[in-house]
Amino acid sequence: MLLSSAFKEITALSPKDCFYIVDRKKSEFDYPLHYHAEYELNFVRNAAGVKRIVGDSEEVIGDYDLVLITGEDVEHMWEQHQCRSTDIREITIQFSDDMFLPNLINKNLFDSVRRMFEKAKKGLCFPKEAIMSVCAMLDQLASTKDFYTVIDFLTILYKLSLFTDRSKTLASDSFVHHKREGIESKRVHKTKVFINEHYKEELRLTQLAELCKMSPGAFSRFFKLQTGKGLIEYIIDVRLGQAARMLVNTTASVTEIGYDCGFNNLSNFNRLFRQRKNCSPKEFRNNFYKTKVLI
Repeated sequence: MLLSSAFKEITALSPKDCFYIVDRKKSEFDYPLHYHAEYELNFVRNAAGVKRIVGDSEEVIGDYDLVLITGEDVEHMWEQHQCRSTDIREITIQFSDDMFLPNLINKNLFDSVRRMFEKAKKGLCFPKEAIMSVCAMLDQLASTKDFYTVIDFLTILYKLSLFTDRSKTLASDSFVHHKREGIESKRVHKTKVFINEHYKEELRLTQLAELCKMSPGAFSRFFKLQTGKGLIEYIIDVRLGQAARMLVNTTASVTEIGYDCGFNNLSNFNRLFRQRKNCSPKEFRNNFYKTKVLI
């Protein structure tokens, strides 16, 4: 899988939250390939036949699946594939590395958790024995919202860390190494930051080229060489990624979301969304019911 096919998810987690729980019962998987800065623990039950994609790893899962991802740019998704179940349970927990603070995670008591986080930069799939040891706690985690919920979550992480050596890493070393070594030039990074901050506005090639002190033609060729995609294609991907996020995390209308994400024509927004996501914005929203809890 290439990062260019994924969108960057901006999660609901705020600096004041410890973690974010999404607990849902569903009949299918339709959330697209994505990545984000936050750590993620994802539990899936009763979904045999689903294809799990983490980086360059693609595996068909059984009835239980539990994966920890701590790599910031490791894209991932669970794809419907051959799953026929209509009674799927999925619990996703997202949290930031600063939840532990540098001093806390380096204490001796957290040695096993620290090693687990390091290994999970490539995605870490836990054996069924580990899943069964925390299954009941995961099941109850979203039903409470108090201080002890944080203690329970830390307990879950600690229990899982005891299985680190028996757990399977997913993305290959070469894939993660390529991510680290493939850091784009400062010009491309500067352009992406600008686009992410101004995607709602009209963005012109001349404007972005000037930002990087290059001629429009040279900048256009340079951007495609560095990122593997044209500038317009990249801007559309950013806007559609933001639209997908708003569809599942807000109650704004499809029209409002389209205009808010930089599409000045609703028909064009619907056409591009269907082209990239294989469904309309309304279908995407209807197929993604979820219950959210911020702790």
